[in-house]
Amino acid sequence: MIRLYHGSNVKIEVPDLAHSKPFKDFGRGFYLSPDKQQALEMASQKVSQTREGKAEVTEFMFDETLMTSNEMKVLSYPDYCEEWALFVLANRDRRREQAMHDYDIVYGPIADDSVAYQLRRYEGGVISLSRLVEELRYSKGATFQYFFGTERALHQLQRL
Repeated sequence: MIRLYHGSNVKIEVPDLAHSKPFKDFGRGFYLSPDKQQALEMASQKVSQTREGKAEVTEFMFDETLMTSNEMKVLSYPDYCEEWALFVLANRDRRREQAMHDYDIVYGPIADDSVAYQLRRYEGGVISLSRLVEELRYSKGATFQYFFGTERALHQLQRL
């Protein structure tokens, strides 16, 4: 079992996809971090953006053996790479009307907040794909996230 954290401006009693925003790194879903400090930073950022609530970190337990079982449809990126960068860019593409994928869970690095700017540079031919990967590296060092994108996946989380 692994402990995961979700940072927000409200305490999460029951995670649900209805409150998830589209066009995030791995699409519309519920995001968690194995790093409590990272979740607290995300919570503080959310409070700053919305000017509502207070920074809250909700803890969950997750059976990480599901990441390699056949019970869930899982995609995992153990490090920054070109395939990961293209996946993030596709999920953040606001011209897309439908979800980019149907994975239950996605694990991988967090993209830096400059994604939209870097996407325009890449699409405009200003930077190469390999340079894009470097530009999307999270400025505070490699930080990873778990995306839970289906009800089936959310049911695997045990709130503490």
